[in-house]
Amino acid sequence: MSLSDNIMADMKKAMKDHDKIKLNTVRMIKSALMNEKIKLGHDLNADEELTVLSREKKQREESIEEFINASRNDLAEETKKELTVVESYMPKQMSKDELAKIVKDTIKEVDAKGKSDFGKVMKALMPKVKGRADGKEASAVVRDNLN
Repeated sequence: MSLSDNIMADMKKAMKDHDKIKLNTVRMIKSALMNEKIKLGHDLNADEELTVLSREKKQREESIEEFINASRNDLAEETKKELTVVESYMPKQMSKDELAKIVKDTIKEVDAKGKSDFGKVMKALMPKVKGRADGKEASAVVRDNLN
């Protein structure tokens, strides 16, 4: 079942269940996917869909942080629920051990010697972990391994 089919099925279920947060979140995801499709001018492949989902996830994570800093816990809680819905469409996240192994392999692969090769390692690493690991976490692991 494709992501679009999953979203449509979940949207119908959320309507029947009167689950407003899930319904609104699924509609936002559907809209973001449609906007990306229009922007690119073709049907989205799995990588492009993952990019859109990652963007939606990151937006919600940043919003939660801002709401907490502004002492708006009510909005933070609602956004956390939205984040859970978005994450349900994303692939399973890597464990720290899996990420560390891929980072070490990538460092060997690009023959990185020190901190100056950080960009080269990240450029080779990110396509391998796209959607399955957070960029901040990945850069921290790379930085630790290059020191």
